[in-house]
Amino acid sequence: MFETGLLKNKRILVTGGGSGLGAAMARRFLALGAELVICGRKHDRLEATAREMREETGGKVTTIACDIRDGAVVDGMMDAIWREAPLDVLVNNAAATFIAQSEHLSLRAADAILAPTLHGAMHCTLAAGKRWIEGKHNGVVLSILSTSTITGRAFTMPSAMAKSAVLAMTKSLAVEWGPKGIRTVAIAPGPFPTAGASGQLRPEGRDDSWAARNPLGRTGEHGELADLASFLVSDGARYINGEMVVIDGGAHLRSSGAEDLLGWSEAQWAEQRAARSKS
Repeated sequence: MFETGLLKNKRILVTGGGSGLGAAMARRFLALGAELVICGRKHDRLEATAREMREETGGKVTTIACDIRDGAVVDGMMDAIWREAPLDVLVNNAAATFIAQSEHLSLRAADAILAPTLHGAMHCTLAAGKRWIEGKHNGVVLSILSTSTITGRAFTMPSAMAKSAVLAMTKSLAVEWGPKGIRTVAIAPGPFPTAGASGQLRPEGRDDSWAARNPLGRTGEHGELADLASFLVSDGARYINGEMVVIDGGAHLRSSGAEDLLGWSEAQWAEQRAARSKS
């Protein structure tokens, strides 16, 4: 679909790049000629993923263990990256979520979602942007959001809040940083199943006909999201700024994706809370 060297000479950081959609995007970037940095909290997982990527493509992949919830730690990561060379692209992919009745959320549980999803994205964006501006270096920030930014979403309220706030950041910085050569863009994926997300969002007992209700009758394929991300961070999209592109098969036009949970019993919710506390 793309020229082999579409992302040649671009240095890209993917947060949460060790697994799931982050790893899928990272692999595609690498195959298109990019130099890759992936970060996450679990060093062993990052290294295992990086080793696979290097064997598949022969490309350069650097790993950095980083808790993006901590702004000082993020600043240290960016210093380490810039000592070798500036980034060209930041992909804010790392996030957290789980289903819960909002009235039962503890402050700690809400913060467990807001900290990586909102604060982590902000820490990484400001740290990269500051360095780009100081060095007069063009850059792109791509944030992976959700269609909850359009519809809202019951039972994942902190995630919907956080993603909507990152969309506001995307639009605000498009105006503020556009004149400085920095583009900010976003993707709102619909259902793209991953092991991690499915465990948190599709526990046993949920209606399993949701894929069939999608207007296209299926869920998304990871390669489809990776291709869209590759285009948006490439020079081919250099006139796209401040926009969020939805890729969900039209699902958000029919449903927010949480309506089946309105019929759950208190016993089902109690079982879900117990399962989450064990994990």
